[in-house]
Amino acid sequence: MIGKLTGRLDYRAEDHVLIDVRGVGYIVYCSSRTMMALPGVGEAVSLYTSMLVREDLLQLFGFTTLVEKEWHHLLTSVQGVGAKASLAILGTLGPDAVGRAIALGDWASVKAAKGVGPKIAQRIVLDLKDKAPGVMAMGGTISEAIDGPDLEVVESVEAAPKPKSKKKTSKPNTDAAAQAGALSALSNLGYSPSDAAAAVAEAAGNEAGLGEAGLIRAALKLLAPKG
Repeated sequence: MIGKLTGRLDYRAEDHVLIDVRGVGYIVYCSSRTMMALPGVGEAVSLYTSMLVREDLLQLFGFTTLVEKEWHHLLTSVQGVGAKASLAILGTLGPDAVGRAIALGDWASVKAAKGVGPKIAQRIVLDLKDKAPGVMAMGGTISEAIDGPDLEVVESVEAAPKPKSKKKTSKPNTDAAAQAGALSALSNLGYSPSDAAAAVAEAAGNEAGLGEAGLIRAALKLLAPKG
């Protein structure tokens, strides 16, 4: 099973790329959001991958983060959701917004993806609501790890020019870590994973950049008994 590819981007199409890894070319299908995040042709690239194996088909799907890959795995586990629909959802919403939509039961946001009808969107929310907190919680740890040297190209690719350095922004990783910390804190206080995830998702959607302490306070207010 191929879990990650590191090499040179040889070719870009509308929905897939060709990655040269030491002379072997791999065709990898990606969401529109992932395609936009990839470097130019001839530059070094690294993608986490998931392989679809059928009697008549063998395909690789690529993701910039392990969280995105995990959401793809969960989405395709839902009856009626194939790889194409999963990539459409991830391309439209992104992994963080997918988690928020499922935690909040917002199937209308999921339905916004091309080719996803209301029945499928509702099924996704119902089937994955209890699994969303786990992926949301792991987001902080994983996003911090992949922002480090592990994601740098470590294989020597002779024909590949040195990739242009890009300034990294810490905000997405900080937000993911804050949400993971808030989820853990609320769980320790006795709230159910689904209730905690919904409250954290709503709090994060209401105001960006709250930080872990701010998210906990805002989520506790949402969880407080009404009346």
